[in-house]
Amino acid sequence: MENILDIIDSIANEKGLSRDNVKEAIKTSFIQTAKRLINPTFAFEADIDDQSKQVQLRQIITVVADDAPEVEGNDAGAYMTLTAAKEIDDEAEIGDQLQMEHDIETYGRSAFATLHREIEFHIQRLVENELYDKYKSKINQIVSGRVTRVDNDQNTVIEIDEIRAVLPMKSRIKGEKFKVGDVVSAIVRRVNVDKAAGISMELSRTAPKFLEELLALEVPEIKDGIVVIEKCARIPGERAKIALYSNRPQIDPIGATVGVRGVRINSVSEELCGENIDCVEYSASPELFISRAMSPAIISAVVVEEGENGEKKAIVTLPSDQKSKAIGKSGINIRLASMLTGYAIELNEQGGSAHGEAKEEKKEGLSSLEALFGN
Repeated sequence: MENILDIIDSIANEKGLSRDNVKEAIKTSFIQTAKRLINPTFAFEADIDDQSKQVQLRQIITVVADDAPEVEGNDAGAYMTLTAAKEIDDEAEIGDQLQMEHDIETYGRSAFATLHREIEFHIQRLVENELYDKYKSKINQIVSGRVTRVDNDQNTVIEIDEIRAVLPMKSRIKGEKFKVGDVVSAIVRRVNVDKAAGISMELSRTAPKFLEELLALEVPEIKDGIVVIEKCARIPGERAKIALYSNRPQIDPIGATVGVRGVRINSVSEELCGENIDCVEYSASPELFISRAMSPAIISAVVVEEGENGEKKAIVTLPSDQKSKAIGKSGINIRLASMLTGYAIELNEQGGSAHGEAKEEKKEGLSSLEALFGN
């Protein structure tokens, strides 16, 4: 340990770590080693002398009265009587803290083995913290990696740079199947640190943010902030609705996002296993926004209500021939519109009387036929 600074430089360069952080980790390793070798309750300090390139390890000893109970028992080494302290320093007083140097080398091979383990442990924690900070900043961003394993629960393990990422089955688009060697893109949902397993990431391909990030990659206007995605709602692998607006009047947010002949939106849809993506122009007016969100249905009127508990409700009036479009297959359109706008949507058919007249006309026609054939 005579050239500790050279060891610090070597570790910092090899692991890509800050020299100051490695220096602190080494000092902590010496302190923990001393606690293990001497007494875990004792207080220690460690410094690195830049001139001698050695670690100076010191124990902190508190001065107490000669008859103090602390000078007896297992922790007596952490204290010194006032009389003994004055032999070292004439001006010593009760409560002062003195320092006593320790040399790890005097504790033999076992001390070096303990120190080696401590250094490995603290450097590994330092590496994990650096990686955690690095990938924590990537939350809600797209990453890509190669599949290394698919477990029995169909969770997909993906290798991304120097860490392991997991794409759970619940965060995979319905019908997707991956095999070892496939390159998969997904969004970082969370970053985890576990003492046993180390650092890992949880990925998702079903989060609305994944669609937003894919659009940002495909549409320069979104990436540059000219077109803004205000809200997004998805039923993964089936259909999605996105609300867009433009910061520049001359830019059509829908046209920019869809692209010429739908090339941009189709590229994103292909990545999402054919998920249909409806682009809706956002409006600060709830009535207008809800009306647009119900597309492709044509809406006659929207009335917004707010319940006592803050529940938002919208009564949507529409022609009877638009009801099936408003609901969509298996109710998907109205569900997405509700998710996108934040309102519980109730449909109210328009022209009920006309519908009744049509039924009456049909009844009269049947009666005429019955009279004609004598039934």
